[in-house]
Amino acid sequence: MRPDREERLAFALELARAAEEVILPHYRGCAVSLKPDGTEVTEADRGAEVVLRERIGRRFPGEPILGEELGGELAREGRQWILDPVDGTAWFTIGLPLFGTLIAYVEDAEPIVGVIHFPVLQETVYAARGLGCWFRAPDCAPMRVQVAAPVDLSGAVVSASGIHNSDMSPIPVDQPLRLKALAHRARNFRFCGDCGQYALVCRGRLHVALDPVMKPWDIAALVPCIEEAGGVITSVSGERSGILAGGSVVSAADRDLHAEVLSVLRGP
Repeated sequence: MRPDREERLAFALELARAAEEVILPHYRGCAVSLKPDGTEVTEADRGAEVVLRERIGRRFPGEPILGEELGGELAREGRQWILDPVDGTAWFTIGLPLFGTLIAYVEDAEPIVGVIHFPVLQETVYAARGLGCWFRAPDCAPMRVQVAAPVDLSGAVVSASGIHNSDMSPIPVDQPLRLKALAHRARNFRFCGDCGQYALVCRGRLHVALDPVMKPWDIAALVPCIEEAGGVITSVSGERSGILAGGSVVSAADRDLHAEVLSVLRGP
């Protein structure tokens, strides 16, 4: 399986570059429309996914694809590609370079290959099961990366993507996550947002990153990267099994910290 994973990872990196070629011409000058769920979408999102699907279809004909913009179904068995061409469209539309492209290859609903690519920054975090997690940028050779050394929550730098589904949200929700308590107990708390915060966990810059509202295309590429970097990633309920359908993610640099974060978020 190792040569196959190496091939798939190399191809996923090629896909990220292909998406970049579509996305960057729209940067700082894109038309924005709203999807039925109220989220933003641009020509870059849709155009990049079309290109990615075409390339996958030529290289691996017949393998199913799930993408944020053009749909598909999460496969429970077999091989699948999962795509989010512009993760962080809100950043993209206002001209901030914090958005990324997420490419994942999955077997039997288990993420095997993940690429987190930042087109404007020209930085990439990428991994495949058993091959480690890697970081590359224009000014350095590819380097293997790992999560930060273990700390407890009082010594941790924690990030969340936003306040939704939490006790900070202005919209009441049942059983809100205790984000206020988490922020108070952490050494430092910030809102990094979207895939960027998970790339920072992989590189040892953050100890914790979480997002309580996620879809399979938001999650799939993150899982191999976090785990191959030595971290822990589950849903907010603490489940690793079926993580692509879990609807949320909590990642941490070590298992004890992860458990402490979950305990604070869920409360007594």
